[in-house]
Amino acid sequence: MHFDLADLRLFIHIAESPSLTQGARRAHLSPAAASARIKALESQLDSRLLYRDSRGVELTPAGHKLLQHARLIMRQVDYLKSEFTEYGTDSAGHIRIFANTTAVTEFLPEVLAGFLAERPGVRVDLQERLSRDIVRGVLDGSTDMGIIAGPVRAEGLQVLHFSTDRLLLAVPIGHPLAGEQQLTLRQTLAYQHIGLHEGSTLLTFLRDQVEKLGGQLSLRIQVSSFEAVCRMIEAGVGIGIIPESAARRHSRTMQLALVALDEPWAVRERSILVRELDALPGSVRALIATLVPTQF
Repeated sequence: MHFDLADLRLFIHIAESPSLTQGARRAHLSPAAASARIKALESQLDSRLLYRDSRGVELTPAGHKLLQHARLIMRQVDYLKSEFTEYGTDSAGHIRIFANTTAVTEFLPEVLAGFLAERPGVRVDLQERLSRDIVRGVLDGSTDMGIIAGPVRAEGLQVLHFSTDRLLLAVPIGHPLAGEQQLTLRQTLAYQHIGLHEGSTLLTFLRDQVEKLGGQLSLRIQVSSFEAVCRMIEAGVGIGIIPESAARRHSRTMQLALVALDEPWAVRERSILVRELDALPGSVRALIATLVPTQF
């Protein structure tokens, strides 16, 4: 059985697009040519890969299986190309990262700024994802590495711990909870919260914890960053649960009171997830070495 890499890349484009036409456009092919290639691929595999209707395309079970393998193959091809560039093994290449909200908004921008300044030939695609999607992305090869906080089930992956953070409660100065030494999540539910945007890792995590308590998280407003959360808290709009690293930084310029959370999940281990560290291209290993120097 012979697979054409161009056909596999085309299949990935179509699978990640809402329609065959858009997937064909990403592959710089006409819809007719793309359709013919996919039909030939289906014939070769003796399996239907796509459900087609007026609304677009949807993967069949066989299509999902092919997508998983195709991503791994194409990522490995990309690794091979980056390993043999004229710039060297850690000075060029493309790195894709799936990370949680804290990583994307708090510490990765500074880390990546220094890393990329020293490596003009490296490009980075950084995407904020939920924890389950980060694990799935590393497993199926759609990302080179994942950055996650808290406990994680990651069978088949290498987990590299690199720092510890904790969640705490931020309230306005003078708030009824401002004088408390520590509080449980349940004790905060009587007040309106300031939350991050829908789809953020932290908001999803907090809603899960509230649901376990049988309670309800009352959100007065949702914003796009921890800085915006803190500004709303300072203005007296509500209270918020945020990482200590962000809370300490913003409390230096804002009037905030910080209260510890008496919850076992409040302390969160930050970890990097990879499929196989030694098999990664040099640029990815160099970035991981920046975050976890003890691994190298």
